[in-house]
Amino acid sequence: MENKQHEKMIIIGSGPAGYTAAIYAARAGLKPLQIAGYEPGGQLMITTDVENFPGFESTIQGPWLMEQMRKQAENVGTKVMNDLVSKVDFSKRPFTVETDGGKSYTADTVIISTGAKAKWLDIPSEKKFQGFGVSACATCDGFFFRNQKVMIVGGGNSAVEEALYMTNHASHVTLVHRRDQLRAEKMLTERLLSHENISVIWDHVVDEIIGDENPKKVTGVKLKNVKTNEMQTVAVDGVFVAIGHTPQTDLFKGILEMDETGYLIVKPGSTETAIPGVYAAGDVQDKVYRQAVTAAGQGCMAALDAEKYLQTL
Repeated sequence: MENKQHEKMIIIGSGPAGYTAAIYAARAGLKPLQIAGYEPGGQLMITTDVENFPGFESTIQGPWLMEQMRKQAENVGTKVMNDLVSKVDFSKRPFTVETDGGKSYTADTVIISTGAKAKWLDIPSEKKFQGFGVSACATCDGFFFRNQKVMIVGGGNSAVEEALYMTNHASHVTLVHRRDQLRAEKMLTERLLSHENISVIWDHVVDEIIGDENPKKVTGVKLKNVKTNEMQTVAVDGVFVAIGHTPQTDLFKGILEMDETGYLIVKPGSTETAIPGVYAAGDVQDKVYRQAVTAAGQGCMAALDAEKYLQTL
């Protein structure tokens, strides 16, 4: 490994959590190094219209917001590099961080903000209409489908919660599930099945999302019956994929404590992991809220937690 150097703080990952941590750490004079990944910015890079981030009267674009956060972080003293962390060693101090680009660093403290990725259906038409009627977050994008018909894909708690949430906006909600019963909690299931504005299509999967080209928008979904292979088309204006999220934590398996789904575990009310000096912020540890503004808040918390830790060294 070349270019081995020591840093007070290394931030792994970007997005709202990582950039906010960098801003706070840099303003505290810590001169953090942020290793942002090859595709910095997180999930907001595939989010077009953002209306729920505080401070903006008009709709803003997700990629623009991430660009502004990065510029702010750099302006106050953060060193940001587009590289990917390939290995960490938290067993001894200072910690060691190695990258795909062949660089190796030591650090007194590390903030992890590698985020999580929504699980998608992996069909070509889904990617085609992402941001133009296809979303993985009803809380983020539901407002854009006021008085329109939408479809929720999934059968767990997230899918049911998103379907119920969308009744506040949509004229009708259709939930599609590949099985003949939901995996969600009983109380949530009962609420959904008794809701007059929600219909459920059992034993079906999404075969294709259809829509117009100019302007680009969703107009319907082709569904396939998993038992009979029969096809049907349902007219909708939006599709919300709610089949779960995958935290980006493979790098830390066997090193940091995780729950059964791979999210990093932190001490209640903080961003501290079980290893002093290592912190986790944003969607890498938050599977409840998963919002840009809560991720940013946790990035602030992580920087303050890390600054306080550094004062003890």
